[in-house]
Amino acid sequence: MLTFQTFRKVLHRSWRPLVRFNHKQAPVTVETIKKRIEQIPIENYRNFSIVAHVDHGKSTLSDRLLELTGVIESGGNKQVLDKLEVERERGITVKAQTCSMFYHDKRNNQDYLLHLVDTPGHVDFRGEVSRSYASCGGALLLVDASQGVQAQTVANFYLAYSMDLKLIPVINKIDLDTSNIPQAEDQVENTFELSKEEIIRVSAKTGLNVKDQLLPAIIDRIPPPTGLHDKPFRALLVDSWYDPYVGVVLLIHVVDGYVCKGDKVLSAQTQKKYEIREIGIMYPDRTPTRVLSTGQVGYVVPGMKASKEAKIGDTLMHLGREHETEVLPGFEEPKPMVFVGAFPSDGTEFKALDDDVNRLVLNDRSVSLQRETSNALGQGWRLGFLGSLHASVFRERLEKEYGSKLIITQPTVPYMVKYYDGRENVITNPDDFPDLGERRNKIKTIQEPYVEAIMTLPQEYLGNVIKLCDNNRGVQKEITYLNTTGQVMLKYDLPLGQLVDDFFGKLKSVSRGYASLDYEDIGFRDSEVVKMELLVNGKSVDALAQVMHNSQVERVGRVWVKKFKEYIKSQLFEVIIQARANNKIIARETIKAKRKDVLQKLHASDVSRRKKLLVKQKEGKKHLKSIGNVQINQEAYQAFLRR
Repeated sequence: MLTFQTFRKVLHRSWRPLVRFNHKQAPVTVETIKKRIEQIPIENYRNFSIVAHVDHGKSTLSDRLLELTGVIESGGNKQVLDKLEVERERGITVKAQTCSMFYHDKRNNQDYLLHLVDTPGHVDFRGEVSRSYASCGGALLLVDASQGVQAQTVANFYLAYSMDLKLIPVINKIDLDTSNIPQAEDQVENTFELSKEEIIRVSAKTGLNVKDQLLPAIIDRIPPPTGLHDKPFRALLVDSWYDPYVGVVLLIHVVDGYVCKGDKVLSAQTQKKYEIREIGIMYPDRTPTRVLSTGQVGYVVPGMKASKEAKIGDTLMHLGREHETEVLPGFEEPKPMVFVGAFPSDGTEFKALDDDVNRLVLNDRSVSLQRETSNALGQGWRLGFLGSLHASVFRERLEKEYGSKLIITQPTVPYMVKYYDGRENVITNPDDFPDLGERRNKIKTIQEPYVEAIMTLPQEYLGNVIKLCDNNRGVQKEITYLNTTGQVMLKYDLPLGQLVDDFFGKLKSVSRGYASLDYEDIGFRDSEVVKMELLVNGKSVDALAQVMHNSQVERVGRVWVKKFKEYIKSQLFEVIIQARANNKIIARETIKAKRKDVLQKLHASDVSRRKKLLVKQKEGKKHLKSIGNVQINQEAYQAFLRR
């Protein structure tokens, strides 16, 4: 660990030059970056993020800011901070990213160091969002001029507001013919109680008003970091990712003090010790600077081997000074809320796929992973995700980045089982769900997770959406009519199990694509849930078992047996498909046996000969049914689960 007196000397060491070319300026080297950072006081630091709904222009605005501050060349929509292929294709942010920028304010002839922390907007990644906000002093509240305020905008606004961020309202896409700027401004004023005078109108696509109005507003309105340089080093762990060459890379916000390359640091949560091997800022890629000081957001390479050691929200501190360093508040372990069984589409590929899954989990420590074996599908994994979008993104990354194919079982949520003796147990796999006898004798109650869902939609679809929510066991909490916009904001308490069963797809369907959705976990509630199984000739197909509310089993059971019948080939014996819940058969479908014409070779024979052959065939089929197994191929499972 370096002393405060040697801090300046470290900054003046000779560095290996890393050259960046800018079309407006001379080549930018690490040396020039280091000198500019050294000359900028903490009062001129500005850490901020962008709060926006999906497709409101957050990535495009990030690109414009990077262009105007000389980080990247101008021209086009590069989505520089969306580094994953799935982020570019879906138009969403999955991983929190950051980029440092230098801005020269001509009004006072001073340089400023800006740290843009690009955050995910979807609730599945709310943990990363809150950690990112904790490293910022303010945020840009971005609203589409044509779409207005949407559900994710509202949810992320309340999160940012609760963390005391200074919010700058920004109306984007003002250059579009469909834009309705006065309506968007009214929504911002009425929904968020922000003054119209504070609103900045921009076009992120063309750069209109970004340089002249938005950048000066960031300087004037967002406060600088409040940390102290002479206090012991402590930093907030904002994000992490895995690099195959250097191992785990940590994105950190230095709250107090400073850290240098070669320093030994300690994790407050794991109590593990590390030595900083590389340190720097994102400009926009990793750029070594040897030192990160108070208020800066940058990266460190601590020599971690496993991503599981990087706990988002953790506090890093200097080894030996942990007793005089206060741990930063707000750390929470991410809790998976959606679980799926995953199996290779070809059982022989298990080993290769196991390597791919484990490599991807290295880059996403919020995924829980454990081995699982199914009688129907063989060896696989039980994967836990933060939400259904998180699961979908993980599967898409696995297929596109590694070329792997998976069979994914029906998503399920965790259930809390409370026993009479005071014990509590969380169940994530339908196979572990207690049977009827245990429920009667030992279990006091079973609870399922609920969420508060916030939906924004045009008034004309309100009746359809209320009907959808009621059919999914929702409890209405609030209806707010957004004045002058024709939009309604609807709040419902919904079971998470209903939400992961393609609720968003159904919502888009009944609202013709105009509704938006965001939600927040509100804990467990008592519920009458049971396990429903599919039986084929009396044998349970474990991969298709699901836990659901008692009121749904009859309807779902009838649909399931009818649908599964389509994918089962007829056998030489009768095949019976049944749905069972609470030890009762609630639905049944029968596939008739293939019948061979045993009388084909008979011509002029007596009737007794014919009856004898038919009786013999009947007994043979009965015997075959008792010993025969129905072979269900992988394509049948894939087709059924894909429904």
